[in-house]
Amino acid sequence: MEIVILLVALVILLLAVILIFTNRKSKNTDSDEMLQQLKTSVALAEQQTLNIREEKEALDHKMQLKIATLEQERLALYEELSLAKQASVKLQEMHRAQQERFEEQKQFIAEMQLRFSKDFELMASEILKQKSAEFTELNRNNLGLLLNPLKENLNAFRDKVEQVYKAESDERNVLKGEIIKMMELNKQISDEANNLTKALKGDNKKQGNWGEMVLDRLLERSGLLEGLNYSKQSSYIAHEGERMLPDVVVFLPDNKHLIIDSKVSLIAYERLVNAETDEDKIAFVKQHVAGIKSHINGLGGKNYHELYQINSPEFVLLFVPIESSFAIAVQHDQDLFDFAWNKRVVIVTPSTLLATLKTVASIWKQEQQTRNVIDIATKAGQLYDKFVGFHSDLLKVGDHLDKSQKVYQDAMNKLNLGQGNILNRVENLRKLGAKATKQIDERFLED
Repeated sequence: MEIVILLVALVILLLAVILIFTNRKSKNTDSDEMLQQLKTSVALAEQQTLNIREEKEALDHKMQLKIATLEQERLALYEELSLAKQASVKLQEMHRAQQERFEEQKQFIAEMQLRFSKDFELMASEILKQKSAEFTELNRNNLGLLLNPLKENLNAFRDKVEQVYKAESDERNVLKGEIIKMMELNKQISDEANNLTKALKGDNKKQGNWGEMVLDRLLERSGLLEGLNYSKQSSYIAHEGERMLPDVVVFLPDNKHLIIDSKVSLIAYERLVNAETDEDKIAFVKQHVAGIKSHINGLGGKNYHELYQINSPEFVLLFVPIESSFAIAVQHDQDLFDFAWNKRVVIVTPSTLLATLKTVASIWKQEQQTRNVIDIATKAGQLYDKFVGFHSDLLKVGDHLDKSQKVYQDAMNKLNLGQGNILNRVENLRKLGAKATKQIDERFLED
């Protein structure tokens, strides 16, 4: 552009030189006409120069607007990347904590197995040493019948522990995969949201349905199960008797709840994105922020935490399905978070909500693992009590066997020992002429 201006100036200078030269050569009337033509050419060149300068200023202004738009988009993308990195760090910390708890549980179960095994071997060895000489084949068979249930319980206990180990390993692998996929999922959700903006603008019903669809996909991706870990559009009664239908109620351990409500406001945002002048952008961004604040006021006034059968913190999650929409609003109004918090509302986007739902899913998995460990410990205690009872019964069996042996020995002594024992008296009856077809073994008869 500067080269064009320079050329025009050179043309003007050349015309001036020709004019001076012509004045020196001729004083006739033709010189006056030529002078007039030169003045006209100079005026035309100056007007062209002015037009070129105005075009340059207009192009510079458009370029500055384009640079500002690109800078806003860059800041929004940087904010999304920062949030995704924070969520990834949180998930990695949760994974490390879960791994440490798993190792502690594994060591505890291994120690219990070792202790039970040693106690069982010691008790069994003592019992067998004391009673092996006294038990007959029948007693050994009966002992086998008594030990089989204990063996089955031990096998069931071992299978249960192996199942817990396998479940822990599978869950760790799933968690690693989810961490890797989370960044891709966040980008996919944001791209889909931006692609649907134009199709949904101007129709509030479609906007609401689309926001709920994005929320449903996040719930499915989080690993939570509908009906078990959360409910949708469930009816609850407020203190005044009014029925309320929150979009999603997430169930937490200990009978606690977390409420999520989806709100979509795309009209002002779409106009803001397509605005060409700074004045329009300022006006539309104010409308966009005002729309979000209107949703915050409406949601905060519902007091979901006071509903019957709801045990929720005194805040509700406001889900905004488009990351860049929320980022632009926060850039314009940096107090938006505080405004929402004062209304007992926390604003979440796809990336932050997914991280929150993943955390809830991990809490439920940890809760189930804790319940499994408690169940294992309870069954192990019951097994130990059964074993103590079994050991006590074996001792009683031994005592009864000892008593039976003593009674048997006393009876045998009365039968064949001492003068006038029963065997000799009965044998004398045979000797005296009693008719008999059998005879007592002489080993038991005294001379």
